[in-house]
Amino acid sequence: MLRTSQMCRSLAVPVFCVLLFSATADAAQYAASPESETEKPGESESASSDTSLWSPPPKNEYPMGERTAKWVAIAFEAISAEDFAAARDALSNLRLPALNPLERATTYQAYAYAMYGDGNLPRAVDYLEKAIAENALEPSKSLNIRFQIAQLHLAQQQWQQVVESLRIWFSLSDKPNPASYYLLALAHFQMKDHEAALEPAKKSVEISNEPQESWLQLLLALRLIRKEYTEAIPVIESLVRRYPKKDYWIQLSTVHGALGSFKEALVPLQLAYEQGLLTENDELRRLGQLLLYLELPYRAAHVLTRGLEKELIESDSDVYEMLSNAWIAAREFENAVPPLQKAAELSDNGDTFVRLAQVQIQREKWAPAIEALRRALEKGNLENPGEAHLLVGIARYSREQPRQAIPAFRRALKYDETREEADNWLAHIERELQAGEGA
Repeated sequence: MLRTSQMCRSLAVPVFCVLLFSATADAAQYAASPESETEKPGESESASSDTSLWSPPPKNEYPMGERTAKWVAIAFEAISAEDFAAARDALSNLRLPALNPLERATTYQAYAYAMYGDGNLPRAVDYLEKAIAENALEPSKSLNIRFQIAQLHLAQQQWQQVVESLRIWFSLSDKPNPASYYLLALAHFQMKDHEAALEPAKKSVEISNEPQESWLQLLLALRLIRKEYTEAIPVIESLVRRYPKKDYWIQLSTVHGALGSFKEALVPLQLAYEQGLLTENDELRRLGQLLLYLELPYRAAHVLTRGLEKELIESDSDVYEMLSNAWIAAREFENAVPPLQKAAELSDNGDTFVRLAQVQIQREKWAPAIEALRRALEKGNLENPGEAHLLVGIARYSREQPRQAIPAFRRALKYDETREEADNWLAHIERELQAGEGA
């Protein structure tokens, strides 16, 4: 058995429950009123102007008898107290064939609520359809019941029935509300008919002063599925303004990136970072990469350093190399060395040690450069082995060790990529050595 509060939460739009409680109040009020003591047509209270499902009959229409009103009111009170068995017991005192159409329609509604409370949604739908079929309710109340039927189909994931119920409802309603368009869009979406879902999804947002988060989410999902990224941006911006969650900041950045607008992609990501919303490894890496791409290396280095210090970013070769690249782009070569050293040690090949050697050569630190190249060749799996041998020769020569540089240059001769440059170095060293011997 479902509690009323649980049932209400199970529906996408809680109109059913609002009307249920309203109907309960109307039934109790009518049963207690002096007018309920007569069954003469025209003497009952006029139909209320609210949207409740249970109300006294309009003048000159079917009367609601005192006995019927009494048991219906008791049933609604039991439903309000979530005692659905008691509600059915109360209604069992009424002989349906003996009731007039209005009485039967009202009794069917009460049965529907009791079935709904017990979690028997198919029977609830059946009773609501029977209530409409009596053709005794005010048009506005029949319209509300049709909307409830659509909601009950929604709760059962009967998407085609949702669409069919809402089509009837739309044909009778002179002013459809945003929730109705959302339910129609959701049903089409669940059936993967994205084309049919788009227009009602747009309408639900357009006619609402305060569109619900789920309405905006559905419209956004449709825009993204259809790869309509430009049209998706105002939807995400609305989500960010109304429901400023991390996911929406990131989505806004991602969609700008998909459009190639990387400067615009940075803004929401940077704002989310400044609010402390970016706490995941991938989020911080993406921000660092975007800052580097936009040639903001100092900010990239700050984001990556802070993320590593707080252990928000996983320590691996890639992130240390990215941090090193940020410092190199900022021309801070000394700061670039420690993270590049860590990256090289964590890497599964020797290429990062070659990169470390290049930074050391840029700093004219020849001995550390030679050591890095030794470890690069030792680790192996190099993309360009000839480059490593060539750099060893250059570092040796720069340390005024020309004879020790010759074996490295000769090894570089074996590779197409470095053969010409190695040959030039060897010729240069040979001339220098010959000149020295002549002196």
